[in-house]
Amino acid sequence: MLKLQDVTVVRDQLPVLNACNLHLAANEILGLTGKSGSGKTTLLRTIAGFQSLNQGSVSVGQKCLSRPGFCMAPERRSIGMVFQDYALFPHLTIEENIVFGLKGQSPRQQRARTLELTNMMEITELLQRYPHELSGGQQQRVAIARAMAPKPSLILFDEPFSSLDHALTMRLAQMLRRWLKQENMTTLVVTHSAAEAETLCDRIAHLNSGTLQFSERKAA
Repeated sequence: MLKLQDVTVVRDQLPVLNACNLHLAANEILGLTGKSGSGKTTLLRTIAGFQSLNQGSVSVGQKCLSRPGFCMAPERRSIGMVFQDYALFPHLTIEENIVFGLKGQSPRQQRARTLELTNMMEITELLQRYPHELSGGQQQRVAIARAMAPKPSLILFDEPFSSLDHALTMRLAQMLRRWLKQENMTTLVVTHSAAEAETLCDRIAHLNSGTLQFSERKAA
């Protein structure tokens, strides 16, 4: 489904990503670990279209999204992404943030989808608030719900539970895994937590010095 072939990103004449190869099957959830500064966020941004590449290609299905000299705009990729800083719209309510990607649906469909996701994320009581009225952990859960709302075929998470305590992280990771599988979403999750990766993901990869290395065993 998602294929990276020899993806290389160079910054200040040094490779941040160095000939990365990856094949992510449809409905697979892959965890990506690595030290701070190893290039994990750069890899997500390259897949999402916010970072051009110097070598290689990124494709979804039979469609090439990036290659040297060509980078399809992020909004044309139909990829959901949850950023570390949440990137919520400050002037919109939580409900309006979540339905932002559902403009082609009826108000009834939008409402049903919103309640479905906010019940999962345990934030239904926050729908009429604004992002600045929420804690970091609450904003994080809103960002996850917003990314999932339009049911993208591919979704990217950058440390999705970093602002939550361990107990809530484990509970939401189990719930999120069930939903991602139920909705047939292919997923790449950047995380620093081995426990989170093992709970949420089918397989785990490690980014070391800009190169991807894969775990021999599948996550639990």
